[in-house]
Amino acid sequence: MRDPYSLLGVKRNAEPDEIKAAWRAKAKTVHPDQNQDDPSATSRFAEIGQAYEVLKDPERRKRYDKAAEMHQTIMQQRNAAREAAERAKVAKANAEKVMEELAKANAQNAKAQAQPQAQARGQSQAQAQAQNQSGPAGETPEDMIERIFGAAAAEQAKSHPTGSPQANGDSADAAKAEASGGEKPPLPALAIDLIASIVRRFRGTTPAPEKAPDISVEATVTVEDLLKLNTITLKMADDREVRLALEKGMTEGHVARLKGQGLKLTGMKSGDLLASIKIARDSRFRVEGFDLHTTLSISLEDAVLGGDASVETPDGNRNISIPAWSGSDQTVRLNGLGLHDDAGGRGELVVELRVVLWEKPNEKVTDLMRHMRHGLYV
Repeated sequence: MRDPYSLLGVKRNAEPDEIKAAWRAKAKTVHPDQNQDDPSATSRFAEIGQAYEVLKDPERRKRYDKAAEMHQTIMQQRNAAREAAERAKVAKANAEKVMEELAKANAQNAKAQAQPQAQARGQSQAQAQAQNQSGPAGETPEDMIERIFGAAAAEQAKSHPTGSPQANGDSADAAKAEASGGEKPPLPALAIDLIASIVRRFRGTTPAPEKAPDISVEATVTVEDLLKLNTITLKMADDREVRLALEKGMTEGHVARLKGQGLKLTGMKSGDLLASIKIARDSRFRVEGFDLHTTLSISLEDAVLGGDASVETPDGNRNISIPAWSGSDQTVRLNGLGLHDDAGGRGELVVELRVVLWEKPNEKVTDLMRHMRHGLYV
């Protein structure tokens, strides 16, 4: 179903009366009786009815809003990662261009230094070093950066000559800031870091390789995956496949860090992959932390008198005892049948009792309830 707010033409903060009025107006407009020549009128009328069913119920509306917000966040993260990868690709190409030009300049200067005339002119060691750090016609690495990237990039590179934490910023974070209305920096921090690294290599002061940005993804798993501690495969944007071994202590919202599986850039240490666990919907169990919840329907007589019942668990069916006078607000807890927790054990299986009546009315029960309502006990 499409966005119910868009279908009804209301804002996301619309009041219930406004939503009801919008539904009535839309339903009247697209009603099949009013659009007999439109073969799609029936489906459009049903779609509007479904949208109203979602928005008129506070709980269903809340769940939809939460799911829509999560979907939007995921899409923003994916777009941010994609934009960061594109900027990194451009920065890498430009940085390689700088490296190529600096290498040519270094070769020319080395050749010039080999000539005996340099010693005859009494050139000092400091002058030779200065010459070795300049390009064609005395061009320094900073001048070359300015010529290729612009003055703003040269200023940023000068501000971070040693790969400081500011220069090592996460491109994905920069993309998020831009998506949320933040100003776009003159040059991505990743590009500055690459340029500063090249300058250091040219001067012979190369430190340990800098780390490329991390990547955040969502890892959808099943309850069975977590119970069996399976290994799942994550499909990356660059067509790589990364395997994630599920471990004890993982549940909804847990973030697993896979070292070196993030963004990969030449000359830099690979970033990490941050996989956020998302548990797929299960027809049997609902996950809350490390506990599993399931629903068990019981008859009216078992609710009043108590009894035994069979319930499905992750480890097979189990018989449980239902205490006398158990209402639909009560639960039965089975220890050690939930997900693997971070303490070496397992959570609980919480059986939520639901009292149901018989399929057909029972005259004796109906008569008893009538007497109890009016205070006439038999």
